[in-house]
Amino acid sequence: MSAFNEAIQGNKPVLVDFYADWCQPCKIQAPILKEVIQKLHDSARILKINVDSNPQVAQKYNIKNIPTLLLFKNGNVVWRGAGVHQANQLLSIIKTHV
Repeated sequence: MSAFNEAIQGNKPVLVDFYADWCQPCKIQAPILKEVIQKLHDSARILKINVDSNPQVAQKYNIKNIPTLLLFKNGNVVWRGAGVHQANQLLSIIKTHV
């Protein structure tokens, strides 16, 4: 948990993908996130959190459905979305917080 807290601190936005290996929509979201990070270069980070391996983090952020995406800046949640999101939508959201 402390490594997670450290990762979401800072001025650079961090998009956290809460997922599970067995989740079919999560498998659809994964390549979209790869596309997003390639387009963002170094202006933001993407962090993947497996809810089965990290239940305490999922519980802290009240993750009920997966995939759920949370965008952090300076340790605070600035955006939250559940379900599969398209690359253009995510890029737009992240760029408003860069």
